[in-house]
Formats: sequence, C-alpha cells, structure tokens
Amino acid sequence: MNRRRTDELASFLQRMLPSPFSIAIGLSVVAMLLAFVFSRSDASSSNLSMSEIVVNWGEGMWSSALLTFAFQMMLMLILGHTLALSKPIAWLIEKISKRFCTSGPQAAFTLTLLTLLMAFVNWGLGLVFGAIFARKVGDYAVKNGIAMNYPLLAAGAYAGMMVWHGGLSGSALVKVAEPGHLEALMKGSSVLQVPESIPLSETVFSGMNIAASLALLIILPLSVYLIAKSYKGGVPQLSTKLVQAKAEETVQGAERLDLWNLVGIAFGVLVLISSLVMLAQSQDIASLKFITPNWINQSTLALTLIFHGNIRSFLSAVDDAIGGAAGILIQFPLYFGVMGVIQGAGLIPYFSELMSASGETLFPLLTMLSAGVVNIFVPSGGGQWAVQGALVIQSALETNVPLNKAILALAYGDQLTNMLQPFWALPLLGITGLKAKEILPYTLLLMGIGVIIFTSVLLIF
Repeated sequence: MNRRRTDELASFLQRMLPSPFSIAIGLSVVAMLLAFVFSRSDASSSNLSMSEIVVNWGEGMWSSALLTFAFQMMLMLILGHTLALSKPIAWLIEKISKRFCTSGPQAAFTLTLLTLLMAFVNWGLGLVFGAIFARKVGDYAVKNGIAMNYPLLAAGAYAGMMVWHGGLSGSALVKVAEPGHLEALMKGSSVLQVPESIPLSETVFSGMNIAASLALLIILPLSVYLIAKSYKGGVPQLSTKLVQAKAEETVQGAERLDLWNLVGIAFGVLVLISSLVMLAQSQDIASLKFITPNWINQSTLALTLIFHGNIRSFLSAVDDAIGGAAGILIQFPLYFGVMGVIQGAGLIPYFSELMSASGETLFPLLTMLSAGVVNIFVPSGGGQWAVQGALVIQSALETNVPLNKAILALAYGDQLTNMLQPFWALPLLGITGLKAKEILPYTLLLMGIGVIIFTSVLLIF
C-alpha cells in the first residue's frame, strides 16, 4: 500500500469512527431498536415494551458478575503496564538495545519477537514494553548515527496485539476458564447445558493455537526484518523526548515505609507464595484449570511489587498506568447493557440460526470475520466477548463446532483488526512521537499475514 492510500485510509477512519464511548452508546441504541422490533415477551405474543427493554439494559449494565469481569480486565491492563515500567524491565530493554539492536534489521527483528513474547504473557506488559523498547531503540539509533526505519520499529512494537488474545491474558480465554462463567453467560438462552469451564489447556495451549502462535512468532519478526533490510532512509528524527522519571519527594515519619524495599519485596513474595499454594492445591494441574483471571492478576501483582521494590515506585507506576484503563471502566457497562438487551429480548437464537447456517467448516471463518468487524467498533477483547460471546457459544453448539475452536476464532478476529483499529496504539504513539498513519502501512501488512495464518489453522485443525 503506497503512502497516499495509507494517508487516505487513516483520514477515513478518523472521520468515520467517533470515540469508542460514542460507539458504545450507538450500539446500545441499535440493540434497543432491534429488541423492540423483533423480540417477543414470555407472557404474550406481543413485542417487549420499551420499558421492559430498558430494564433489561440496566440489569445487564450492573450485573455483578459482569462488573467483576470488567474489574479483572482493568487489573490485567494496569498491572501489566505497571510491570513494564519497573527498573528490571528498563534494564532489560537497555541491555538488549545495546547488544542486539546495532542495525535496523536486527533491531526490527529483536523488538518484534520480544514484544510478541511479552504480549503472549500479558497484553498490557507487551503493549507498554514494546512502546518503550521502540523509543529506546530510536534514541540509541539517533545517538549512534544508525539508519533505522522508525515507523517500522513502532509497528513491530504494536505487533503484540496480534498474539495477545490467544495468550495467557486473552480476555475470552481466561474468562471461560473460570468455573461457572459459561453458565452465567448463557443464562436465559435456549442452551440447556454448557461445560463448567474450558481450561487454558484447551484454548491457549491447544494444538491449533500453539501452531498459530508459533507461526506468528516466526513469520512476523522475519517479515519486519526483510522490510528493514530494504530501508534506504537515514537516522530517525525523533520529535519528542521520553518523560523523565519524577524526582523523589521528601518523606518523613511513617511515609518512609513506602521507600523501604524490604516492605514491598516482602509483601510481593508473600503474594507470590499464595499464588504458588493455589497452584499446588489445584486438583488437576496438567489441565491448567488454576489459571483464571484472579490467579493471573494475583501473580502479576506479586511480580510487579517485587520488580518495583518499594511501594512508592509501585504506586507511582500505577498512577501512570491507570489512565489506560479508563476505556474499560466507562465503556464495559454499556457493552454489558447491550448484552442484557439482546439476551432479554431472546435475539440470540435468531442470530445464531444465521451463523449456524454457514456449516461446520465455514462457521469458524465467519466467526473470525465477524469478530474482526466487531472489534473495529468495540476495540476491547473483553467488551467484544461480552457482546458477542453468547452468540458464538450457541452457534457453535448448533453447528457441532468445538467450543474452544469457536472461542479461538473470535480471539483471532479480534487480534487481526487491532492492526487496523488504532485505539490501543495510542500509548505507543504517545511514547514514540509518531502518528497512526506512519505505522499503518506496516501494521496492515502484518494484518494480511495474520489473515493467512489464522485462516490456515482454522481450516487445518
């Protein structure tokens, strides 16, 4: 894709897509109108009244189980982001930059590979790690006069969003691993029975997802390496400076406890021990049923406290990270409201009939495609699962497609259009000083590679 067409596409997306919150409002209105036109109440053959629809919307918004889900997803992002801001991670980036990023192609390959690995572990960690890494490499290139394709580096740093939903913090995957979630999700639908849970051994570590993830880990870094080799430009021109660490404030009295590494590390070790105890007490460790959103957040909290050392450093990083979770905080209840309207109106069976008509072979591909489209308007894996999850589960049961495959198909679609939807790229763009249109040619190329990989595994497995 040439530069002019890329600029036109970036400009079109900016014009056509309002803020995600405005889109969530629009989805709520559309769901209510669909419910009013097509729904049937249980008591009579007449359509649901608007007052009944509004009640369903409110019940969905403030569902305690769904709000717990939202809080779990917020913590995953905040704790991963906070971990990325720790001194050990900064030290690691510094060492890798000096050792493995002495040329443009080498830097592009190393940065993309490590970002993919970090994002597979935790998407918040991968997102911020990649952004800081790209910026550090850019600074290193300027300081040493090394020619590098800086926008390509940033695109490689964003590539972690192509693997995250199939990883250990993938919203849909860790949520269905939680006992009772599927039953709560399908409450009020025509589905009579669903599994108590689907452990990560059947999703993240299934043969299909391992094949897809390995293909991404090999092909994406090699692709950016080859592109970087053809780069004919010069040394990057960086327009902004990295924010410097805040100066330590003078503390006195009991506040000194916040600066004692012994306190922060000791508490972090205790939290880590409790996570290990939970693992040891798991009845079936091999199935990985112990890996739930709560266990992931608890373990990440432990590592974050240990890596930061003292409470002051930890809380300062949390302050920096928490802004990135604002979208989840304010938008997720609206997505839950949409889900409440759709379920309360009995619309899921209508939509599932359309999906299941595609057949066992095409259904996973259609799910991936629809998830990719939904992700443009609901740029959050957790929010997307809340809106689309029940439909995918019921349709999969009706077409005899394994539930783990259907859920992974949704995850793959979400990952794909992250390369087109720049919502989660905002932190990276802020740190690198680039604009969305500068990285878009390369992220679109990565998306094309992802289409081939994900389509292949869905057809083969």
